[in-house]
Amino acid sequence: MIRLEAVHYSSEGFTADFDFEIAKAEFVAVIGPSGSGKSTLLSLIAGFEASRSGRILLDGKDMTQASPSERPVTMVFQDHNTFAHLDLWTNVALGISPSLKLTAAERQSVDDALARTGLGALARRKPGEVSGGERQRVAIARALLRDEPILLLDEPFAALGPALRREMLDLVKELQKEKDYTVVLVSHHPDDALYAATRTAFLSNGRILAFEPTRQLFKRSDLPELESYIG
Repeated sequence: MIRLEAVHYSSEGFTADFDFEIAKAEFVAVIGPSGSGKSTLLSLIAGFEASRSGRILLDGKDMTQASPSERPVTMVFQDHNTFAHLDLWTNVALGISPSLKLTAAERQSVDDALARTGLGALARRKPGEVSGGERQRVAIARALLRDEPILLLDEPFAALGPALRREMLDLVKELQKEKDYTVVLVSHHPDDALYAATRTAFLSNGRILAFEPTRQLFKRSDLPELESYIG
């Protein structure tokens, strides 16, 4: 589903090299110290950053030169990007059309996405009237509307406490199983990887030093960089 072949990236003195594959419907976590290239990796997959060489294949198709809108990818960021003056329903509906000129079927799909993410009863509230976790659910609801097979999560729950983070991870895991999404989660909380991911990649200085079953990775004692990161 996701394959990076000898992908090389370089910008402002930072370089990264990636060569790996993620299977369809797999839940993968990406961990590593700040500046290791985690967000860069997701941006390369999504098309927000361009590689200097190599190929990026998504769903079996070469997407190396494709624009972000052409890729079968939805990306959710730490900043949930809600508009404070609009209610949650409208914030979600913007994921379909900036003009908000929706068909009856599209309006129903907004209702369904809000209900599936537990926001149905809050649809007419504004972002300032709900919790941080509920605001983050707006971004997940938008992802449901796009319904692309690849879901990239760039530290979307970093500002939430442990209980809320786990609640959001439970929601993502449920959606992944229902929709067969391929999920890649960047997190600076190793516990998130242990809780949700079947495999985890550990990055350091723009390189994947290990990519293996999550619990197996965390048992390793032969990677000084990993031991230093985990503490």
